[in-house]
Amino acid sequence: MAWIKRNLFFFISGLVALGLLGAAGYYNYTSWSRNSEKFDKLSEIYSTLKDLSSPDKWPGDGPTNKTFQARDQDTQLKAWLDQARAYFQPIDPIPLSTPSDPVTSRTFASALTHAIDTLQREATNANVGLPPADAQGAPYAFSFQAESSLVQFSPGSLDGLAAELGEVKTITEILYAAGINNLDKIQRPPVSADDAAGSPSDFTAKPGVTNGLAIITPYEITFRSFSPEIAQVFAGFAASPHGFVIKTINVQPAGTGSMAQAMPSPGRYGEMPGRYGEPPNMGQPLTPVPGRGGMVTVLNEQLLQVSMEVDIVKLLPKN
Repeated sequence: MAWIKRNLFFFISGLVALGLLGAAGYYNYTSWSRNSEKFDKLSEIYSTLKDLSSPDKWPGDGPTNKTFQARDQDTQLKAWLDQARAYFQPIDPIPLSTPSDPVTSRTFASALTHAIDTLQREATNANVGLPPADAQGAPYAFSFQAESSLVQFSPGSLDGLAAELGEVKTITEILYAAGINNLDKIQRPPVSADDAAGSPSDFTAKPGVTNGLAIITPYEITFRSFSPEIAQVFAGFAASPHGFVIKTINVQPAGTGSMAQAMPSPGRYGEMPGRYGEPPNMGQPLTPVPGRGGMVTVLNEQLLQVSMEVDIVKLLPKN
């Protein structure tokens, strides 16, 4: 104690110095700890940047990079679309139009009359029955009854009408080529205000659809035929270079229900005969008939009514 009293100033100074050293040490420790955390975080960021800068992480390079994979898949999809376009060739509208020579009411009226006459004549040549003339005596107009007598058409509707006329003609000629017996009706989506004056049986209730890749136009066709010709209809749509997609098909005997009264026109072989000139089987039970040499008839093919929904897929132009 005597030493402390004699050296009080020195003792107090030493205590203060010791306290300051402890405070400095604590400050250095906390600063080092924070610096260590900052350094670890900086090292982590540097490691991430280094990893991202590797060749496998560069956009467009490296087979394991997600961006590279997405771009590669996009390239493959575009290549597939380019190949698929060969099977989705657009059907030429009737009449053809260009920006310098657009379709007009006069040219469409003339083209429509010519197309109906052509399809009527082709039906006669192919022995295909058509619906009867209307009350005014006008022949079946292949879903264009409302427009067949017009010379002026609703503004903005000519391009849509021309496109559908070309598509209806293409579908009808596929049916003719397949050798069907009767074309009962073909239905298209309405595209003009003039369509409201037409027969409801000329139109389908399903509208066209446009997405990011294509325009899809639905058609419904009803015809009568035998099973081999139905197969030929399928083959005709499948072999076409245009984008036909058969969505639904319903087949039933042509003589059942209301179809027994819905046969106004001759069939392919005369007044509704069977396939080879014999009376058709209209749904009655088949009875084996003895033939020469003891052979019996076990199959008698009957006329069928077919209702088919066909979509036409038209790819949009490439960007």
